[in-house]
Amino acid sequence: MKTRAKGNVTESLLNDYVGTYELASGRTMLVTRQAGKLYARRNTGEPAELLPESPDLFFRNGVEGRSLFHRDASGRLDPLIDRRNNEDLLWKKVQ
Repeated sequence: MKTRAKGNVTESLLNDYVGTYELASGRTMLVTRQAGKLYARRNTGEPAELLPESPDLFFRNGVEGRSLFHRDASGRLDPLIDRRNNEDLLWKKVQ
């Protein structure tokens, strides 16, 4: 896996991403913010830091794929797109 360059995201944007996302009934991901960093935790798993590549686009060290926080035409976040191996999983923001 090639190394990605970490980008910057403004503090105000980080708050947009925080919340609970649902893939299917009982399959959730909690996105939190701690000390200016973003973390994602699926159901009862361990939190993993989401590193910014650019605004709305994140990656995790050592993991292929990216997480894209998609915005609708008004700029509001709708699904979180988890892309791996050319497959997209759509996580709907529920909280």
